[in-house]
Amino acid sequence: MRLLVLVLIFCAPIIGIETVSGDTASVKKEAKGSVSPKAEITFEKHIRPILRKHCFDCHGSQGEREGELDLRLRRFMVKGGESGPSIVPGQPKKSLLIEKISEGEMPPGNTKMENAEIELVKKWILSGAFTARAEPEKLDEGLGITPEDREYWAFHPITKPNIPTHPPKDRVRTPIDALLLPQMHSKGVVFSVDAEKLTYIRRATYDLTGLPPQPDEIIEFLIDTKPGAHERLVDRLLDSKHYGERWGRHWLDVAGYADSEGSNNLDSVRAYSFRYRDYVIRSFNQDKPFSQFIIEQLAGDELVKPPYKNLKPDQIEKLVATGFLRMAADGTGSGGEQDVKRNQVVTDTIKIVSTSLLGVSVGCAQCHDHRYDPILQTDYYRMRALFEPAYDWKNWRVPNQRRVSLYTDEDRALANKINQEANVIAKERTEKQNKYIQSELDKELKKYDKAIRGKLRKAYETPAGKRTAEQKEYFKKHPSLNITPGNLYQYNPKAAEELKKLSAQVAKIRARKKPEDFVRVLSEPGNKIPKTFLFHRGEHSQPKQEILPGGLTVTAAEGKQFTAPLNDPSIPSTGRRLAYAKWLTNGKHPLVARVIVNRVWLHHFGKGIVNSPGDFGNLGGKPTHPELLDWLASEFMENGWSMKHLHRIIMKSTVYRQASVQNSQFVKKDPGNTTYWHMPVVRLDAEVIRDSVLATSGVLNPKMYGSPVPVKEDGVGQVVIGVDKKGSANRPGANIPMNGKENRRSIYIQVRRSRPLAITRVFDAPVMKVNCDRRISSTAATQALTMMNSKFILQYASYFANRVVELSKKDTSSQIKNAWMLAYTRSVTDKELEKAKQFLNKQVEYLKSKEKKTDKKKGTKPAPELQAMTNLCQILLSSNEFLYVD
Repeated sequence: MRLLVLVLIFCAPIIGIETVSGDTASVKKEAKGSVSPKAEITFEKHIRPILRKHCFDCHGSQGEREGELDLRLRRFMVKGGESGPSIVPGQPKKSLLIEKISEGEMPPGNTKMENAEIELVKKWILSGAFTARAEPEKLDEGLGITPEDREYWAFHPITKPNIPTHPPKDRVRTPIDALLLPQMHSKGVVFSVDAEKLTYIRRATYDLTGLPPQPDEIIEFLIDTKPGAHERLVDRLLDSKHYGERWGRHWLDVAGYADSEGSNNLDSVRAYSFRYRDYVIRSFNQDKPFSQFIIEQLAGDELVKPPYKNLKPDQIEKLVATGFLRMAADGTGSGGEQDVKRNQVVTDTIKIVSTSLLGVSVGCAQCHDHRYDPILQTDYYRMRALFEPAYDWKNWRVPNQRRVSLYTDEDRALANKINQEANVIAKERTEKQNKYIQSELDKELKKYDKAIRGKLRKAYETPAGKRTAEQKEYFKKHPSLNITPGNLYQYNPKAAEELKKLSAQVAKIRARKKPEDFVRVLSEPGNKIPKTFLFHRGEHSQPKQEILPGGLTVTAAEGKQFTAPLNDPSIPSTGRRLAYAKWLTNGKHPLVARVIVNRVWLHHFGKGIVNSPGDFGNLGGKPTHPELLDWLASEFMENGWSMKHLHRIIMKSTVYRQASVQNSQFVKKDPGNTTYWHMPVVRLDAEVIRDSVLATSGVLNPKMYGSPVPVKEDGVGQVVIGVDKKGSANRPGANIPMNGKENRRSIYIQVRRSRPLAITRVFDAPVMKVNCDRRISSTAATQALTMMNSKFILQYASYFANRVVELSKKDTSSQIKNAWMLAYTRSVTDKELEKAKQFLNKQVEYLKSKEKKTDKKKGTKPAPELQAMTNLCQILLSSNEFLYVD
């Protein structure tokens, strides 16, 4: 009998017998028999991800499990729940799990398991339902982190790969080229020829400055024939002040930059958020180490000792940097359901931080362990605990309470002195005004019988809101008694004029005061440290256990999880965000550097090495060249997190310098250009299109920084640049001169969440609901119609025409040549020149004939020749060659 028992125990896995028991000894025996590291299909690698995606929400991640069924371990599945075992190893047809998923009964809802997933589960059960290793005897709540989770590529430590060697014919200029070539060779493709210098300068100038190259810049590059000309061009572009404007715009997308609060239809304007925009531009221009850039944005306030008074420029800069954490829509200052709004601000802020710096979306874990990625619900609230001392939803501060004044004690003393001086004049004016009003009242009362004068005077001296019905009737019958400062001029024009002069004198004195400016800051009040609780199903009204601050578990080695201090005694704040920022930038985090260099690659090549820059998880793309990604990340960190160094090594490479020309044979071998055998052709971003039109037209206003240029709705509801002065019936008022501000770069145009600028929105500029981790590039009829009919393009085409005519006066050929060079950064071909001349001649002929027929007054329209040139310039500005860069 004993022998039979031993045979059954040790041979059970072979003959398909499963021993299900609740005692530990039986669990160990069952687990041992089900383990097969070499099995083709294992629970951990193949089945658990499917169950995580479809089943764990109800049968694993939450404390209370539907039908008392827990699917987190193989033995739990064998044990089953209220309906019995969910699987019978070796017998899929007898397994309840297969029955439920095959019939579509489980999972509930519209999203079902795919057929391939069902078949894989069947094969696993049929093969014996093996695990790769012995299962733990005990399991904590939630899904936990498995070794397979840590094996995912994005959570591996960043390691710098060895650079393969290649023969000279492969044209390797940098390690980037060397790392790309193995995949190219495997597909039988090679780099395209180098791009011509005119093509390269247009590409490089747009990439680094977002503007077209100017004629003098083109000439300088063309005549530089010495080795290193391309590198010298890149250095000049990186030194340009426009570099920060271009690359600052990229960062502002992922930061969710906006000049309005959003959240509701009011969409209140953020008066001081532009300081954060300016901080970003300056940081890029200064090539501030990106590690420092991150630290300042996450914890700049913790680097400045409070109270925030008499601030120095470097202290102001650090406080301004925390505007990154104040970019989320915040309608808490305008009423509504406050608890919901407050928690939404925190939620959106966490999304901005996670997608911009970590390249993962943690929002799913707000309600439960992430379905697809190893991000625990406790991880989400560990991150929330980092920010909750500043974003305490139970002791909230509305936007205006989070401002820090830039006034110094000296500023206040001077302002008080000026106020005192102004108050002397203001007091004199008030006394005179009261005297004049009293005098006119006395004159008016003399017109009435003595019997009622007293009553009338008393009625006048009684505040309007406290007058009796009888007193109100007096004023209806005798309106001339209603003497006010506003109508005093009707009674005594001379006195009113004197008072007007005194008011102007007061205003002139007060104008000497320095305006009080503020900074939009995230900081901790310091008087109370809130506790953070995990919310059941993400519902703030259902708090559960307390959670301590920290980072994502999977991003650190097992047992080395990052935990932030509860309250750092060495600084006035808790120090949580500062510790977190330093951990992210310590060079060991597996995500941060990869995410940043991937974004840089994306903006240079139109696609990332990981083509989902905000999601490195299972639902995102996988790296096409993982070794290249790691090399770039390592190189970036080793060189002081220098963004400009990264540009230099990328733009020096053969893959960047090659032409965009197509090769019919290579297209067949690699139609998606996944190996980068030619330079992709990319459409310009929305703001770059507008800025290029301004620059090409010769009217671009180079002013940097400062308050945003306002936007408004025009008469037909289009959002355009202008001061919003609504008239009666909410109709647009008169246009207020902008004095050239309308020609500033797009990065300085006000970003209203409810009023995206029409000319940029049509070309896919994002509307900042939260943030934008990647822009789309669409092709739509509205874009063509905009370039054909909009007031914007018609106006700037005329400026462009005036520019080329002014450059060449009456020489039509020279005008056309200049237009081509300004628009396309290349010379016009003979064929294009001839066609352009023909077009202009026909246009002039047509316009002259139309002019005779309409009998218009001379001088109301430009000369036919200028109109024709305007039409040609509009064609150039609307062409694909202008809108795309190769």
